[in-house]
Amino acid sequence: MTEHSHNHGHHHHHEHDEDGGEDEHEHFSEEERIAAHVKAGKAARTALDYAKANARVGMKLIDLAKIAEDKIRELGVGIAFPANLSTDNEAAHYTPRFNDPRVIGEKDVLKIDIGTHVDGFIADCAVTVDFSGENGKLLEASKTALESALATVKAGINVREIGRVIEGEIRKRGFKPVENLSGHSLDQYVIHAGITVPNYESGNYVFEEGDSFAIEPFASTGLGRIHEDHAFEEIYGVSALGNVRSPGARKLLENIFLEYKSLPFAKRWLKQDAMLGFQIRELKNAGILDYYPLLTEAKGVLISQHETSIIVEKDGCKILV
Repeated sequence: MTEHSHNHGHHHHHEHDEDGGEDEHEHFSEEERIAAHVKAGKAARTALDYAKANARVGMKLIDLAKIAEDKIRELGVGIAFPANLSTDNEAAHYTPRFNDPRVIGEKDVLKIDIGTHVDGFIADCAVTVDFSGENGKLLEASKTALESALATVKAGINVREIGRVIEGEIRKRGFKPVENLSGHSLDQYVIHAGITVPNYESGNYVFEEGDSFAIEPFASTGLGRIHEDHAFEEIYGVSALGNVRSPGARKLLENIFLEYKSLPFAKRWLKQDAMLGFQIRELKNAGILDYYPLLTEAKGVLISQHETSIIVEKDGCKILV
């Protein structure tokens, strides 16, 4: 999943209570943290490959999402966020709704973006599938950009340099990098942990040994600037803990926080009863739940994405997925 630079409070500081996320840092040594990221990464690779191998024209997106998410569960790790299956001009954050009728079209450019976690330590990865076979150059742009970025990352390198490398690979193939989407630091139970890796020459963070990051170049046939589509709402996350009046909404929040902490979740994962919409609205209005809007460019634009997660090392990086 991706970091959008014009978010409106999706990524508050998480005010966890005593037994929640942030305080758990103490219980994990650096070795354990890295081992958890590596385990999450192995599972993410397996699940991503499996989803890609099973994606077919005519298949319902909901079925592909379930295939990916079931595979993650079967591998014995956590799901870090709902499978994102974003098509054509959609860059990110489309996950099918409950009973979603959408199917894969024969000319679709489909981004499969999945995340896993072990004890909250995340691996976030994505690949693009080009069903018509007509967009090889576009896919090559984001894929080569990622490979070049990975070859450049090491302790002491500025994110600005990674952005420059990504932008160069994408532009020389005649496409635009998506400027207002970026890779991001990964924290325990926090997918967008505050530091971004831009897809163009920007930013000023210097990588340190042990940093965990997702790097995700997006190549676009359009302007390379996405906007938020607020008509589509399916992915939510707990942004703060607070009190709500109705017992139903309170119970829903307890279940959500127990299950997902501050990680993104899908509405379709919840019990589909008549009150669900009202309870989600109540939690949103109370400033407790935030949602991740669909991120798109103009109709007719095609976007490809390739993403992996890394741990920064002294002379390079450990690629997790």
